[in-house]
Amino acid sequence: MAKRTVRRMVQGWLVLVGLMLAFGLVLVARGQRPKAQGSGRPVATATSPSPAAAPPAPLVFPASDGSTGTVALPDLPIPPGAVLSDNGVVAAPPFRWGRATAIDKARAMQCLTAALYYEASGESVDGQRAVAQVVLNRTRHPAFPATVCGVVYQGVERAHCQFSFVCDGALSRTPAASGWSRAARIAAAALSGSVFAPVGLATHYHTYAVAPAWNRAMVMTVMVGAHLFHRWKGYWGTAAAMNRVYAGGEMPPPPAAVPQPTLAASPETLPPMSNSLPVPPLSGQAPAASPSPTARRLAQMTTPVAPTGTTGITEKLAQSGQILDKWKDSGRPIDRPTGPRPIDPGAAVATDQRR
Repeated sequence: MAKRTVRRMVQGWLVLVGLMLAFGLVLVARGQRPKAQGSGRPVATATSPSPAAAPPAPLVFPASDGSTGTVALPDLPIPPGAVLSDNGVVAAPPFRWGRATAIDKARAMQCLTAALYYEASGESVDGQRAVAQVVLNRTRHPAFPATVCGVVYQGVERAHCQFSFVCDGALSRTPAASGWSRAARIAAAALSGSVFAPVGLATHYHTYAVAPAWNRAMVMTVMVGAHLFHRWKGYWGTAAAMNRVYAGGEMPPPPAAVPQPTLAASPETLPPMSNSLPVPPLSGQAPAASPSPTARRLAQMTTPVAPTGTTGITEKLAQSGQILDKWKDSGRPIDRPTGPRPIDPGAAVATDQRR
């Protein structure tokens, strides 16, 4: 009887151990992934797909007070054999108009002048030249629009501007005539081929008072005035990447981009000049020729003349100092004779009796 009891206990333990071993084998089988034949790498199955790595978010920031904005790099393949190393500061090539029309030139001039005035009116001439070089560098880069006005007003349609003055209400300020004139001269020089070499191929800048997030992906080229200038690292910051040719097609600038200067709006403005004053010729401009005899005769024919028989105001003023003969001796003392006065025949005899 005791033997039977011991045997049943041993059988029960064996069954229990067998169940535990079977359960462990099931867990091990579920934890293992199927292996590819001839390799030790796991094979993805339909039930457990491998998660794909998420692409990095593009570095896109609008302009802030004191810095330009930035955009994502173009989704273009890098040409084979392209130089990926940084070569220091390389001067940008001169700007060329290409197939630009007269309208394109006028619009580009207006947009670039506005950018220089509102972005760097307090900077020196070199400071404004540096900002102009950044705008022109962007027109050559495939990450930005291909026109001057497109670069300056990029993002204005969605309030995601690349230059802060476009979206912060600065365009409502009336520009001073002297500052606008200086910005226009610098813009004209840059569009005529003048290059500010110290900036190099910079496409971004910010003041020393701010540190935008995009500067970690940039290489600083130079500091001019209050601005620090940067270009992209690697291939997209080289001259090979900035090879787009300007072809015109300028968009019209916003209506408020260039308000008409009001000369009396600021003490810094120039005083109004009378139309009657002679205007000296500009530098490099020949003085105006003297009018010909024919032109002088025509001018005399068109000069209004006082009607015949009347005296003009000028003639009356010229005759106002004349005195009639009967009043010439007025106010002069009368000379009394020392001797007796001659008596005229028929005249009354003068006596000392007063009437």
